[in-house]
Amino acid sequence: MQEWANQLCENRQFGSKMTDSKYFTTTKKGEIFELKAELNSDKKEKKKEAVKKVIASMTVGKDVSALFPDVVNCMQTDNLELKKLVYLYLMNYAKSQPDMAIMAVNTFVKDCEDPNPLIRALAVRTMGCIRVDKITEYLCEPLRKCLKDEDPYVRKTAAVCVAKLHDINAQLVEDQGFLDTLKDLISDSNPMVVANAVAALSEIAESHPNSNLMDLNPQTMNKLLTALNECTEWGQIFILDCLANYTPRDDRESQSICERVTPRLSHANSAVVLSAVKVLMKFMEMLPKDLDYYGTLLKKLAPPLVTLLSAEPELQYVALRNINLIVQRRPEILKHEMKVFFVKYNDPIYVKLEKLDIMIRLASQANIAQVLAELKEYATEVDVDFVRKAVRAIGRCAIKVEQSAERCVSTLLDLIQTKVNYVVQEAIVVIKDIFRKYPNKYESVIATLCENLDSLDEPEARAAMIWIVGEYAERIDNADELLESFLEGFHDESTQVQLQLRTAIVKLFLKKPTETQELVQQVLSLATQDSDNPDLRDRGYIYWRLLSTDPVAAKEVVLAEKPLISEETDLIEPTLLEELICHIGTLASVYHKPPSAFVEGRGQHKRLPGSGGSAESESPDAVSAGAANEVAAVIPSQGDLLGDLLNLDLTPPATTGPPPHSGGMQLGAMDLLGGGLDSLMGDESEPLGGDLGGSPAMGAGFGAAPAAMPPAFSAPVSGGLEDLFDLGGGVGMPLGSFCPPKTVWLPAMKAKGLEISGTFVRRAGVIQMEMTITNKAMSVMTGFAIQFNRNSFGLAPAGPIQVPSPLSPNQNIEVSLPLNTVGPVMKMEPLNNLQVAIKNNIDVFYFSCQYPISVLFVEDGKMERQVFLATWKDIANENESQFQIKDCHLNSDTASNKLQTSNIFTIAKRTVDGQDMLYQSMKLTNGIWVLAELKIQAGNPNYTVSLKCRAPEVSQCVFQSYEAVLKN
Repeated sequence: MQEWANQLCENRQFGSKMTDSKYFTTTKKGEIFELKAELNSDKKEKKKEAVKKVIASMTVGKDVSALFPDVVNCMQTDNLELKKLVYLYLMNYAKSQPDMAIMAVNTFVKDCEDPNPLIRALAVRTMGCIRVDKITEYLCEPLRKCLKDEDPYVRKTAAVCVAKLHDINAQLVEDQGFLDTLKDLISDSNPMVVANAVAALSEIAESHPNSNLMDLNPQTMNKLLTALNECTEWGQIFILDCLANYTPRDDRESQSICERVTPRLSHANSAVVLSAVKVLMKFMEMLPKDLDYYGTLLKKLAPPLVTLLSAEPELQYVALRNINLIVQRRPEILKHEMKVFFVKYNDPIYVKLEKLDIMIRLASQANIAQVLAELKEYATEVDVDFVRKAVRAIGRCAIKVEQSAERCVSTLLDLIQTKVNYVVQEAIVVIKDIFRKYPNKYESVIATLCENLDSLDEPEARAAMIWIVGEYAERIDNADELLESFLEGFHDESTQVQLQLRTAIVKLFLKKPTETQELVQQVLSLATQDSDNPDLRDRGYIYWRLLSTDPVAAKEVVLAEKPLISEETDLIEPTLLEELICHIGTLASVYHKPPSAFVEGRGQHKRLPGSGGSAESESPDAVSAGAANEVAAVIPSQGDLLGDLLNLDLTPPATTGPPPHSGGMQLGAMDLLGGGLDSLMGDESEPLGGDLGGSPAMGAGFGAAPAAMPPAFSAPVSGGLEDLFDLGGGVGMPLGSFCPPKTVWLPAMKAKGLEISGTFVRRAGVIQMEMTITNKAMSVMTGFAIQFNRNSFGLAPAGPIQVPSPLSPNQNIEVSLPLNTVGPVMKMEPLNNLQVAIKNNIDVFYFSCQYPISVLFVEDGKMERQVFLATWKDIANENESQFQIKDCHLNSDTASNKLQTSNIFTIAKRTVDGQDMLYQSMKLTNGIWVLAELKIQAGNPNYTVSLKCRAPEVSQCVFQSYEAVLKN
């Protein structure tokens, strides 16, 4: 259809412009015979009129394929207008009439040698649009000639034809050498030929991602940048998109490319502007932040983005979706442009909501007063969705900018006083989050919130209010009456409200046990006996068991101190954000989804420089730029850890491979909780009431095999005289890494006779949890299974625990459990804390242990020297921590060798004033790099270690590993 449109537009240059509409108004029947006669007329004018009638009929959907031979006969003409019309017909019907289409081959060949370049180009363009296998081989020779034609218009048309032909028959195009010819066209003297060659190669490369067609090198880049200034706007977009796929060798080349691309930011076409922004955003990753040009570039990026917001609403929306990505990656670009994102009264709702989102992302201490004044104004608008989002935005500002929290709370209280129902409800939801962020600071507003309790009708607002009442029950005199009022319609409430109400009443009971015993029994009875929701019912049983067996433990669990909520909960995940930045100006940047999510066959993922691959293969600056995101690998705290442990999904992650044999014992369908919650609830004689019916979702799936062991790592080869680091001939892979002594994790007195002591070690690249399991009870133990809670580095069992069954009284057994790091992640305190649930035929037991972070140091953690230097400089000084290792009597070489057994690699060594300084690197399983400087003074038993890392919270754990390894 696009080709038809192009052809028809060009036809308007010829003949009568105003009278062509008459061809579309005829209603005659039986006209095929008349058209046939006219097409075979000797008069050229009559023949042209007949072809126009045929095209008109074809355009409105009539079948005129019967006229195929007659129309093809009209190809033999010098009239360009007539030839275009015939080619248009041919493109449409060649697929349905392949045998007849062969008749046109000779004319194509002849037209490709016509003296008129327009006719040559027209012929080659039509050839590319005729998708018929039978005739493609006949068109190869004419296409080859056109690719080397003296006229650039013909060459640029032929370049696009190669991509179309490749789509029909890729093998033919490769065999005929057209791809090599296309690559040669990148060096063409005409910029439009270069642009079309790039477009064709990019199209082919997208459908064949492993073909390596676009061999981008500095010479090619120079040619593309030269052509960029002279070709049309769409040609510029093709070239810019191609440039975005190039990875510069160093920061100088990156700066050079940025300087030559920057003028495109002032282009009138918004697509060119966004393509230029994409290139600059990618290459900025390679530029050192202390470079003057880096700051200049940041300033130059803001005006074009602001200009895009003066276009029509649809374009504004596309620009805003792209800006949303840009400010998540580099908020400093637009930090002074807050006012342009203020909402106008006549903005469509989709533009308003997007502007609001960006305002929150740009909110800072410097502009928060302005932002809050705007948001308060928006909260009085008439558009309900917009008002709701504005109220939520005020809450998000309070959480993001601590200094503004008090002003935000005051603003929210003013909005609550308006008594507008949906405003009040949204305000209560966000105030709950503010309480979570700033505990014991703003609770004085609870009385005001309680006044509006009756007006709440939305589940989220009711749940938020119930949480507030339960959390601060000791400050609310009539908390029991308030919660009882919700309890009256318990079964009519949504699940969200029911769950929150049950937890709030349990909290109230633990704070005021004498006054609320009846209330807690009532809610637990409703949750367990009268509810058909398995989640509500099972949690009800857990609470009931906790309260009935150990109220002190229940208090510790239910009233535990909650982790603070994170500042930005709606940020796009860093790796996805990197990919979307590489797709700025495309649909992916509007949907905020990778292309593979909505286009079939687009599975190739793009990344910013330095974000993938090993450090050894990248330039220093690429690594330092990529490392900027590594801090996100330790996930911010969220949720209730104790709640998580009680709700463990006790199914290990699925791994490939056949299930292991275990002495005839089938573990595949084991339910870790032994029939829902029966084993947790105790025997049936306990006064729990009702059917215990556990959740079928818990358990099942312990049949997976342990993860495969990686092959042994080969020893690095010494560099001889060229060894810059003087490491004594290259140390090979150590025989054994540091293994801490076993400690008791679960004493027998707390686990009904089951005692577990253990340690963690890394062997051949696999983390092992080594345990001694002892049965100190009077009965045999069987049916062992294990599961971990979410933890900082995603540690999880790689398979089921293998304990020979039965384990007799006073028997102990050594068990080695392989672990992987693909489990769910949550930041723990301390960082290396691991919460474990282990089950046997007696009960389920919980314990915590701490693993040495050295087991997470991977074998490819040795940085190259240049990379190390660049990364050390790039990491901020405030991220450096210094520690003392006391009473250590090793020389530097022994210390280096010892540390290498735990994958702490020495990069360089130098001696200054009798003090040996070892520069070392290590890499964690989640990609975080830690750099170290270890100072050893001869005769001084105290060492100094300085650690630098983009995630400074790991430094303390790394120091502990240093100390343990060196003193072992």
